[in-house]
Amino acid sequence: MAFPHGRLIASHEGANYVLAPDGWDHLAGPRPRHAMFVTREEAEDWCEREGWDLHLLDEIPMPS
Repeated sequence: MAFPHGRLIASHEGANYVLAPDGWDHLAGPRPRHAMFVTREEAEDWCEREGWDLHLLDEIPMPS
């Protein structure tokens, strides 16, 4: 699947997650060096542009 506007990565307490079609997937290893920080508003804009449910932004897993 192509993502012309990139992917969303969330970081919480040192754990990284990437937004996938079925929800958040744990991203092994460190956050990619080329990843850019975005605001909540920018993440919402990305979701709207890509057709993703905005509620996914509230469902980021907590590391165990």
